[in-house]
Amino acid sequence: MKNLLNRKFIYFICCVSAMGGLLFGYDWVVIGGAKPFYETFFGIETDPVMQGLAMSIAIAGCLVGAMVAGFFADLFGRKPLLLFSAVVFLLSAYMTGAVDTFTPFLIARLIGGVAIGVASGMSPMYIAEVSPPATRGQMVSINQLTIVLGILSAQIVNWLIAEPIPQGMELPPLESWNCQSGWRWMFWAEAFPAAVFLILVLFIPESPRWLIGRGKDEKAGDVFRHIGGVEYAEAEIMAIKESETESQEKGSLSGLFRRPYLSLIILGIVIAVFQQWCGTNVIFNYAQEIFANAGYDLGEMLFNIVLTGITNVVFTFVALYTVDRIGRKKLMMIGAGGLFAIYLILGSCYFLEVSGVLMVILVMLAIACYAMTLGPVTWVLLAEIFPNKFRGVAMAVCTFALWTGCFTLTYSFPILNSSLGSYGTFWLYSAICLAGFIYFRKRLPETKGKTLEQIEKELI
Repeated sequence: MKNLLNRKFIYFICCVSAMGGLLFGYDWVVIGGAKPFYETFFGIETDPVMQGLAMSIAIAGCLVGAMVAGFFADLFGRKPLLLFSAVVFLLSAYMTGAVDTFTPFLIARLIGGVAIGVASGMSPMYIAEVSPPATRGQMVSINQLTIVLGILSAQIVNWLIAEPIPQGMELPPLESWNCQSGWRWMFWAEAFPAAVFLILVLFIPESPRWLIGRGKDEKAGDVFRHIGGVEYAEAEIMAIKESETESQEKGSLSGLFRRPYLSLIILGIVIAVFQQWCGTNVIFNYAQEIFANAGYDLGEMLFNIVLTGITNVVFTFVALYTVDRIGRKKLMMIGAGGLFAIYLILGSCYFLEVSGVLMVILVMLAIACYAMTLGPVTWVLLAEIFPNKFRGVAMAVCTFALWTGCFTLTYSFPILNSSLGSYGTFWLYSAICLAGFIYFRKRLPETKGKTLEQIEKELI
């Protein structure tokens, strides 16, 4: 039988899984636009400790979600974890907007972070395990596309929900609609896509690679046949079986940190942490401070944040068409090298006290560079460089490392910004990007166009 890919089915199951990324992006960024309003409501607008806790508590939840996701994904399968994340996203969206005191607000944000941690690992891993080799990079990049669409959605929702802010106003008044109700609806809006995600996940199959690992070959064969026909299914199952035969060792956390897998997990951790430490994500979490330092007021800041979101989406589409053409290694090097140069210039502009539209352009250039390279390619690499038997636990370790990097980045930015100044902070990020460029040039393998089993043979 002729091997023909069922592209409609592939796109459907990958896009449904990638909705976890959409909610991840929305939940992660929505707090940035709501920040001035809930801080006034809870009376923490002059308390930097409580402000930092509100911004970072979700990342603590991410660490918990990432830590447990791999274990439970290997035990119960990928699909149940996607369902779990959908339920938790729905619950946290309602809770965050419904609270009237600060402690329950923190608890709700922590719960939402758990869902982000689970979805951030499960969605790309599921997509990698069901995608054909020739389009796997593009399919996994869809997850990054949905993340940035979620980010843009949060930015637009925040902008539309917020009542117009008088020009020059630094802090909104407590009695304003924005501070009493607006920030609540910013969080509640997430419940609608969360409900859609919950329903659609019921209609996708379990990962065929997980099914084979549990001895459910016939069910795995049904999924592979639906993806690419009989010949495709037979070839995939044979390759997976051969890979399992060559290594009978059961995947475990302790085994992952022993030779010959140690170098792989180190590579994965470096890739994951670098995606955060390259510095671009502080633009989304601290856009208010960044644009304020560039000379913009609160009302202008909300509009500029939307511009950064649009840039993020547009250039993630570029990644969809380059990741399987240019390759993973070249794109990671382009991203690291490009950000090195942009941050060097951005830091110099802050040092010279340049303000206005040039600063917005430089910020958007940084986001564009990140969006078509480091943002999506990181998830592609993490989803494909590990052996089948270790993929769940390895993704958990790397996702945990990524969110640890995100937490340290988010927590350290105001400290660095205060002690080094905006120029020193971005020069530091520039130096980190240069180090990443050198590391990727020496250590990162190329994986485009290869099956997961071929990658395993070459890297082990």
